[in-house]
Amino acid sequence: MRVEFPERFNMADYFLYHNVEEGREHKTCLYFRDDSYTYGDAVRLSNRAGGALRAAGVGAEDRVLLALPDCPEFAWTWFATSRIGGVITMVNPLLHADDYRYYLEYTRARAAVIDESLVEVFAEAMATTGAKHLREVLVVGRERGEFTSFAESCAAMPDELTPADTHRDDIAIWLFTSGSTGQPKGAVHLQHDLPFNTEVYAKRVLGIGEDDLTVSVPKLFFGYATGTNLLFPFAVGGATALFAERSTPEKLFEVIERFRPTVLTSVPTMINGMLNLESATAPDLSSLRMCLSAGEALPVELYERWMATFGVEILDGIGSAEMFHIYITNRPGDVKPGSLGRIVEGYEAEIVDGDGRAAVQTGEMGTLRIKGDSAALCYWQAHEKSKETFAGDWCTTGDQFHVDAEGYYWYHGRTDDMLKVSGVFVAPVEIENCLLQHDAVLECAVVGHDAGDRLVKPKAFIVLREGRTPDAALEQDIKEFVKTNLAYFKYPRWIEFVASLPKNDRGKIDRKQLKGRQ
Repeated sequence: MRVEFPERFNMADYFLYHNVEEGREHKTCLYFRDDSYTYGDAVRLSNRAGGALRAAGVGAEDRVLLALPDCPEFAWTWFATSRIGGVITMVNPLLHADDYRYYLEYTRARAAVIDESLVEVFAEAMATTGAKHLREVLVVGRERGEFTSFAESCAAMPDELTPADTHRDDIAIWLFTSGSTGQPKGAVHLQHDLPFNTEVYAKRVLGIGEDDLTVSVPKLFFGYATGTNLLFPFAVGGATALFAERSTPEKLFEVIERFRPTVLTSVPTMINGMLNLESATAPDLSSLRMCLSAGEALPVELYERWMATFGVEILDGIGSAEMFHIYITNRPGDVKPGSLGRIVEGYEAEIVDGDGRAAVQTGEMGTLRIKGDSAALCYWQAHEKSKETFAGDWCTTGDQFHVDAEGYYWYHGRTDDMLKVSGVFVAPVEIENCLLQHDAVLECAVVGHDAGDRLVKPKAFIVLREGRTPDAALEQDIKEFVKTNLAYFKYPRWIEFVASLPKNDRGKIDRKQLKGRQ
C-alpha cells in the first residue's frame, strides 16, 4: 500500500488545521478538567503559541523541548512547533535535574516549555550546563521563577500565524527510545512519518472516526499516547480527554465514567491493576468500543479476565519509537489471544536468523525486521547504532518473534532479555505468562541470574495477591507449578517476593533495575 503526501507538507495541517477548513471550527476536540476546547480554539491557541516560540528565537529545524503533563498547553505547543517548522522533542515531566541536563545538551533545544512544578529543577539543570543553546524557557502555570510565563507570552501574540514552508521530508520530531541500555536516543522522524502511520493504522485498522473520544493511560510525551490520544482523533475530527494526574485504576475509572470515551489506550500493567481494584460498584465501561494495549506483551490470562469482566475487546499490538507507532496488531473482531496479531497493511515484516542475513522458516523464532514509510531517519548522534538498526528500507527491532502459518505474530521478548538455559534460548515472557496463571501471583517479572557459576538461570520477582503470605512452601509450590506447565528447565531457580515491580516512564517493567538488584 502506497500513501502519498504532497511535496510541500506540514503535519500540523494534517492533524489540526484541516479541521477548521472542513467545517469543524465549533466542534469540541479536547476536554480537560472542567474546560473544553473547540477546533477553532485549538487553532487560535496553537497560533499564539507558535508566535511565542518565534518571538523566543525558534526558527526552522530548531528543537523545542516539551516537559509538560497532559494538558491543553501540551497540544498547543506540539502543533505550534510543527507549524513554524521546528522540531518537537518530548520528555517526561517527572524527571530529575540530571535528566534535563542531558536532554538540554543532547537536543540543543532553543526553547523549552515546562510545567511550573519544574521551575527549580530546570534552573538547577541549566546552572550546571550553562544551557548555551537555550534562549527561552516558557512556564505553564503561575509560578515561573526566573523564566517567562507561557500564558503571558501567548496572550501578547496575534490569533493568526504564518506557517513555515516545510517539505514532507523535513525533520519534524524526535521520539526517544526508552533508554534500557545507556541514555535515551532520539529517533529522528520526518514530516510525513506520523501521518503515514495514521493513514494505515489509525484510519484503516482501528477505524478511528469523527465520533470517537479517546482516553489514555500513558502520557502524551510517550509516542504511543501522542498518537492514540491526540494525533489520531484530531486527524479525523474526533476528540480527546486529558488529565494531568498520575494514571491509577481509580483515576481511569473516574475519567471513563465522566467523559465516556470510545477508545482506551492502555498497557498490561494498568489492565491488571484495573482488574484487581476492589470497588463497591461495578465500573461502567460500556462506552468503550475498544481498548488498545502495547509496550509489553499482554498475557492471555489478563486478556481472558478482562473480557470476562468488562467485555471490551483488547487489541494488543507492537510499535516503537523507531517506527512511531503500531505496525503489528490484533484487529477489531480478529483477536488471537497471546499473539500480537497481523502486520498492518502498508508495512512489511521479516523474521531473520541470529546473523540477520536469512529469513527463518514459518514457526521458527528469530529477530523481527520491519519496513514502512514511518521509519525514522536515524538516531541522533549515534551513527554506528543507526547503521545496526536502519539498513536501507528495513528497521531491525531487536525483538524476538515467530509467525504462524496464518500470519499471526508471537512475541518472545527483547533479544537482550533472552536467557540461554541448558543450552536452549528461553523467553522470560513465556515464564511470566505461566506464573500469572498461579492463583497467588498478582504481578511478576523474570530475569537471568548468575549465582557465580557463570550459568544463567531464570529468577522471578513476584508480587503476591492480597492475603497470600510469602514463605518457603509457597515458593516451592510456584516452582512446581511452572515445572508442570512448561519444560522442566524453564522454571525459576530463585523467587524473590517483592511489594511492587519497578516501572520505567513508559509503564513497562524496568528489567534493567531488577537485574541490578541481584
